[in-house]
Amino acid sequence: MRIVFISVSDELGGSEIALVEMMAGLRRVQPSWTIGLVLPGRGPLLARAGAAGADCTIVPLPRAIARVGEFGMAASSWLPASAGSHTAVFGARLLASAAAVPSYLLKLRRAIRAYQPTIVHTNGFKAHVLGAHAVGRARPGARAAGSAKLVWHMHEYVGDRAVSRKLLAAHAGRPAAVLANSVSVASDVRRALPTVVSPTVLYNAVDLASFVPVGALEDLDARAGLPPANGPVVRVGLIATFARWKGHEVFLRAIAALPSSVPVRGYVIGEPLYATAGSQYDLAELRRLATDLGVAGRVGFTGYLPAAAAMRALDVVVHASTRPEPFGLVIAEAMACGRATIVSAAGGAAELVEPEVDALTHAPGDDAELARQIARLAGDPALRRTLGERAHATARRRFDPNRLATELAQIYEHLS
Repeated sequence: MRIVFISVSDELGGSEIALVEMMAGLRRVQPSWTIGLVLPGRGPLLARAGAAGADCTIVPLPRAIARVGEFGMAASSWLPASAGSHTAVFGARLLASAAAVPSYLLKLRRAIRAYQPTIVHTNGFKAHVLGAHAVGRARPGARAAGSAKLVWHMHEYVGDRAVSRKLLAAHAGRPAAVLANSVSVASDVRRALPTVVSPTVLYNAVDLASFVPVGALEDLDARAGLPPANGPVVRVGLIATFARWKGHEVFLRAIAALPSSVPVRGYVIGEPLYATAGSQYDLAELRRLATDLGVAGRVGFTGYLPAAAAMRALDVVVHASTRPEPFGLVIAEAMACGRATIVSAAGGAAELVEPEVDALTHAPGDDAELARQIARLAGDPALRRTLGERAHATARRRFDPNRLATELAQIYEHLS
């Protein structure tokens, strides 16, 4: 079996980390298979994929294509508020990128053909559409990229993305299989793309050798430039890219709502990640917000840190996404680290935990409720410990990489 994955990002967001775990798991359970990855550059995904056992090929993605993104444009300050304007501006940028597509597709087809693949597995909406074109055509005389079976792996909701939905619907007959990282995403795909093959739910995995309760710790105060805490403190952190829907403002407002008597210090761990225009905060913007809320001395900004060591340095990990989370990898990782976790309970994220058993929850965007849950955990170390122990047990059972790889290999074998 020869598997080629296509990623249009070389960063390490949630879907790329999930991709690495898939490749590493397949390497363990099917060591004789060829595993390739086509990616756009030499970002952090390249080294991680190579370490996972993938043979990597770089096909640069033109900037005009990389920057197209519906939610990013909706978040831009210069964009008119109406959905119609949003779609029109996105469509204009999409058309502007069209000139770069033929050349990229030619290179992508060559890269895929070099692997002579059995399966082409695409990661992300742009990869699904571009992969559908690349796999659908090949030169006569060679094993065609088009003779491979195409698998779309859905990590995001498509129903609320008007243009992406239309593009995917136009190619809905191409994939032989569709995977979804949660029941919530699978349901969204069935509603939005009724003509595509019914999705199979495949929960993401976590590197259970790295995400463990005991191990190296980051010095969060030093990383954030904060002075050492004066006395005992409960460390509460939001670990996320700077995407605007990840809830940074909700988190900062929740910290601001805590009385000074609650011994909490907050940390924003992460940085901007993707090239999509307008989709993210920048650090200066978040610092200004912290200052405006009066929590500049109570919240530290660490930048990117290795997730496991950062999580172990926290007492509480907060997930604060303001719209439904397709999966929520940071939740699964925090649980594997045995940390008390507060989850924004919507979408796929709500599927990962049992409220009051292995995590606490809050309504998306409700900073007052989030503040209450933080205060509750800050004042109850026994509850933090119990939630963390139960979360660890759940993660070991539900997010096992070998489970994921075995299920994925069975899907591939069925297709071939």
